[in-house]
Amino acid sequence: MTLTTEDFNYDLPHELIAQTPIKERDESRLLVLDHQTGKMEDKHFYDIIDQLNPGDAVVMNDSRVMPARIYGIKDQTGGHFEVLLLHNIEGDRWETLVKPAKRAKTGTKIVFGDGALTATVTKELDHGGREIVFDYDGIFMEVLEKLGEMPLPPYIKEKLDDPERYQTVYSKEPGSAAAPTAGLHWTKELLEKVEKKGIKLVYLTLHVGLGTFRPVDEDNIEDHKMHSEFYRLSEESAKTLNEVRNNGGRIIATGTTSIRTLETIGTKFNGEIKADSGWTDIFIKPGYEWKVVDAFITNFHLPKSTLVMLVAAFTGRETILNAYEHAIKEKYRFFSFGDAMFIK
Repeated sequence: MTLTTEDFNYDLPHELIAQTPIKERDESRLLVLDHQTGKMEDKHFYDIIDQLNPGDAVVMNDSRVMPARIYGIKDQTGGHFEVLLLHNIEGDRWETLVKPAKRAKTGTKIVFGDGALTATVTKELDHGGREIVFDYDGIFMEVLEKLGEMPLPPYIKEKLDDPERYQTVYSKEPGSAAAPTAGLHWTKELLEKVEKKGIKLVYLTLHVGLGTFRPVDEDNIEDHKMHSEFYRLSEESAKTLNEVRNNGGRIIATGTTSIRTLETIGTKFNGEIKADSGWTDIFIKPGYEWKVVDAFITNFHLPKSTLVMLVAAFTGRETILNAYEHAIKEKYRFFSFGDAMFIK
């Protein structure tokens, strides 16, 4: 049976889209779903510890969101530009989205702030994309911290009082254009408790691109072309995961970005876990054969998105749509600043 994008649609009342983070990260709600029986339990995120067993591994994405939205003016005319950094190509060359794109022709020079940062458009890409080369003094990320602002998802209209609330407590590798949001629920204290229970904490890096918000335009999901994202799994992390697996523990991913990394590596190495880095455009959808991940934490995702399809690949389409229906009925909060699910 060919699945269509509409098969992953659901009706979400607008008021359930969380506009601000909850006061305490781990007090968000947690819907526990047994994907084999369809059984559901309503909990809070701090109850996650009861779902984890000694010998398991919790895998987290330590990517940090860059203050990737910067405002500049055209060198010659003073016309205003908004530039959104998507990913670093190499050196000072970046793929970006520029608005208004039609004024950002190849050769256009853009000045930011007091001129401490300038950029030249070197290539025109699709959908308003531009390749640009930056020029600056000092360390690029420090310059960006001064000039840039956090690029919140388009469905969040409220201003964020504390930008750190759109970062995980363990974020350290700058490079994402959006947060790996399932990790926003973890606190340092809760992670310490998890570790004390005999559960391994394992980190990897996947830099989240804005493609994560891109709608699926094709009716047949097989025709959708996935965006690429950079990932890295260290020797140390791979070794720990192999030990956990060999000892019968579960590999539990925090979020779809951790899933994408682990399953990319599992696919590449025939089910084995090895240290690796590169670009992934893996599209996990119903029919996919899971290689590495045994259970995972995830937020509630946009209707008709590739992320709903990914979760459905694990649970089955009807099971996940039933869980979403339950979450709507119980008034869970949805999307980036919303509540979480633990799917086992």
